Amino acid sequence: MLETHHPTIVMTRSEMPDLAPMIVRERLVIEGRHHTTIEAEDIAEYLRQLSEICDMRVLLDPVTHRSDLYGWAGWIHWETSGAHFYAWETPIQFFSVDIYTCKHFDPAVAVEFTSAYFNTTTVVARSF
Repeated sequence: MLETHHPTIVMTRSEMPDLAPMIVRERLVIEGRHHTTIEAEDIAEYLRQLSEICDMRVLLDPVTHRSDLYGWAGWIHWETSGAHFYAWETPIQFFSVDIYTCKHFDPAVAVEFTSAYFNTTTVVARSF
């Protein structure tokens, strides 16, 4: 019989403890509003160019999928983690990018590139 394990679980909306400070982990969420429809080819090319902009080594070319309920999604796998992309057409034209990496990169460059690539009307970002 397996022994029951009861880990300590911390759920917080504020700063969470860093359980592995010796491992580089960077996250960046970019969200934006835009006027044009985003298609699979746009997502794949964006993720390829984002890889170059952030100096990430691609291990798997971008993968995209369209859900009739939720819109487009895309993902690219990097040696140092990867990035996810989501795009909605309804109720508004909106996208969200989630970058996670174990390698330092410049978040401001990624945000500026993303805003220009999708010709955003509004863009926000949070790095953590």
